[in-house]
Amino acid sequence: MGISARELAAATPATRDRYVDLLRVASLTVVVLGHWLMAAVTADGQVGNLLAVVPELQVVTWAFQVMPVFFFVGGFSHALAHRSRPRYAAFLRARLQRLLRPTMVFVGVWGAAALVLQLSGADGGLTGVALRLVAQPLWFIGIYLAMVAFTPPLLRLHERWGWGAFGALAGGAVAVDVLRFAADVPFVEFLNFAFVWLAVHQLGFLRADGMIRRPALLAAAGLAGATALVALGPYPLSMVGMPGEKVSNMAPPTLALLCHGLWLVGAVELLRGPGARFVARAGVWRTVVAANGIAMTAFLWHLTAMLGVYGALLGLGVGLPAPASAAWWAQVPLRFAAAAVLTALLVAVFRRFEAPVPAAPATGAGGPLAALGITLALFGVLGLSLTGFGGLLDGHAATLIAVPVTAPVAVGLALAGWLLVERAGRSRRAG
Repeated sequence: MGISARELAAATPATRDRYVDLLRVASLTVVVLGHWLMAAVTADGQVGNLLAVVPELQVVTWAFQVMPVFFFVGGFSHALAHRSRPRYAAFLRARLQRLLRPTMVFVGVWGAAALVLQLSGADGGLTGVALRLVAQPLWFIGIYLAMVAFTPPLLRLHERWGWGAFGALAGGAVAVDVLRFAADVPFVEFLNFAFVWLAVHQLGFLRADGMIRRPALLAAAGLAGATALVALGPYPLSMVGMPGEKVSNMAPPTLALLCHGLWLVGAVELLRGPGARFVARAGVWRTVVAANGIAMTAFLWHLTAMLGVYGALLGLGVGLPAPASAAWWAQVPLRFAAAAVLTALLVAVFRRFEAPVPAAPATGAGGPLAALGITLALFGVLGLSLTGFGGLLDGHAATLIAVPVTAPVAVGLALAGWLLVERAGRSRRAG
């Protein structure tokens, strides 16, 4: 029997930075609620984006596009974890176990469902849209895999250069955007998937060593930079991707998104004092501990729940009002409540795959195998986020950077990568 959240909360050492755990839960919660709100499903089963229906709401993304906070927290956690478990293969397996196991279960369940739906000819309408949409959040898993993989070398650079290592990554993001927008160099923009997100991740290293001493300056510089870039440059207002836009701040990331990340990191650091006092309350901390134990499962299945609610409404003949109308806004609390209940049911079914398992003994070997595994998993998960689960039988393809990838190949890469990481993290004796 596993340890309860109450027991884990009671056993928490006084030295643990509970505010970081609060930020992790809060950022994923905001992402989930944002996805539920942005989905604008019409009466004929088409799924649009609320921010496209009401463009004035795009400015709200400057506060609620909080994925940089999650990656910042990841950098903090990865720095501490690697210092306690410095061997590469063991570090990877320990960090990725609770990430990849629930992800592979999600991929397996939806892959099987997609095959059944396609064979039965029931993969049209909202179902077909769901097969595409539910995989989109997997881009986050792919980026997080890259962050874990690059933690050991980037942590060494941080320990030698401090803010200089962050500056080098930020400078790379600047150079990429200059080459992209001023020189029109093809494909160079995809490098910012690394430079932008790893720079935000690097801020977590700086926090772990107490080197973010002027959060107000960081927040002000980031906000001023993002404002100037959007006002004067080719960058859109929205900090999330918009359908049909020529330039997105998210895919691939831009310098404007990096500035947005600086502003958010500075802001949450300014709130560190009151946030730490809030999460120190026994009831709040128990809630945070419980939420952290199911966070990845809830994230993976929250779009499934939302689309399930819309599917049920359409199937029951309940009228869906026009997106952003008064009646649509009035339905929001009810749709959220229904999606939360369905998410909770899915979490109850799949949460056991996120539960930690005892770590196998590890040797110094397995580093190259682990590196290969995480590379395959990264490209598989990113590819699947682009292709979706539709077209598993007919080889539907999408372009990952400059390489076409099909859904079956993406699934195969992800599974093979996961198995290699699991294998690399175990000693021969344990096997």
